[in-house]
Amino acid sequence: MLVKDAMNDRHPFIYEDELATKARAIIRDFGLRILPVTDKDKKLLGKASRRNVMTISSSVSPIKVKGIMTPAKHVATMEEETNSTVKAMLRADVWVAPVVTSAQDQTYKGVIGLESFIEPLIRTNPEKFLRDAADIMTKDVVICSPEDEIDNIWRLMQEKRFAGLPVVENGKLVGIVTMKDLLSSGAMLPTFESPKGRFRTSPKITSIMKTEVTAAEPTTKMIRIAKVMVSKDIGRVPVKDKEGRLIGIVDREDVARILFK
Repeated sequence: MLVKDAMNDRHPFIYEDELATKARAIIRDFGLRILPVTDKDKKLLGKASRRNVMTISSSVSPIKVKGIMTPAKHVATMEEETNSTVKAMLRADVWVAPVVTSAQDQTYKGVIGLESFIEPLIRTNPEKFLRDAADIMTKDVVICSPEDEIDNIWRLMQEKRFAGLPVVENGKLVGIVTMKDLLSSGAMLPTFESPKGRFRTSPKITSIMKTEVTAAEPTTKMIRIAKVMVSKDIGRVPVKDKEGRLIGIVDREDVARILFK
């Protein structure tokens, strides 16, 4: 299968000279992980991500998209084999990559996400997903608490390049917080612009975390986890024991790597 057969050619993009606040609104309203940035001729220049737009808090900020965009860590081309693209995305540690016509022609065509490979792989190679979650999950999980300040968890996500963290209280999984939750909340954003906008005390994670968590048990088969990720468009599934204690986590990269095992 080629990238052009699996990509999303309707994914929004934005021009470099548009306002960064517009990029933030598009990413928030459409639940996007990245927003490709192009010039007036639709040549790919970079991308804006949730991390980039989280630094913009004022609704009247004059900052242009080109002032916050960053280079795409991987750019796929239409005629690439999907297996090669998955390997490159895993090496680059990205879940979504912009797609251009070719290495010579950087015209933006859409995006490709790891879920684009997971869904057909489930259909064609279900035997690859018969392993237990315990065999695939990451056991050393970075967590946060309901009482952690949002500012601090935002900075932790930035430093570690995490898009989401399980929320644990007394050893038990009680929720999850994602970059999407932080962006949708908006409550904390003034703390990143200037001291004038700072809250007296930063809001707590408990105010924005999701308490209804899609979780798995150690013996849950990976095919169930993969299907849930695709159907619910979620990036990570915590793994807990029968007592509700967090013991690991499975993310989209873990699922995609099954392809090469």
